[in-house]
Amino acid sequence: MFANLTIKLYRYLMLGACISMVAAFVAIGLGVIAREAAWNIQGLDAYAGYSIAAALFLALPSTLKQGDHIRVTLISQRLGERARYVLEHVCLFGGTALAGYMAYFACRLVWISRTTHDVSQGADATPLWIPQLFMAIGAIGFCIAFIDAWLHHIRGETFYVVGSDTARVE
Repeated sequence: MFANLTIKLYRYLMLGACISMVAAFVAIGLGVIAREAAWNIQGLDAYAGYSIAAALFLALPSTLKQGDHIRVTLISQRLGERARYVLEHVCLFGGTALAGYMAYFACRLVWISRTTHDVSQGADATPLWIPQLFMAIGAIGFCIAFIDAWLHHIRGETFYVVGSDTARVE
């Protein structure tokens, strides 16, 4: 049950990341067209930046699941089975703690921006809690993905989906 929910969560967040990248492309393209046509559309650069940041954070859980985050195996591949298990356990605990810390402060940032009515200093004057909300959602999803990976590790199951085309350096 939990596995199905997390897979759906990762897919929805990745869909949000894809939509955000399309929004960034549209904002940048519209900015290029507006400059050529001598139109003055305020805030397009800021919206492109917000969209790219949203795409980055929303894609974090799915990229962890796909094994696309950088993993340094220089030490772990030289260890025995038990030592590798313990190292992986410690690393997943540390990753979960750091992702939780990031999620907490991302949510706190959204709350502070919302309560203080903080707005962008650019010409768009966007309330900052709106783009920060996508960062917080992605950070929460990332924390959930680390918890999911840790639980899979404890149960002895495989979490990472690594394809055969993964680069391997010997």
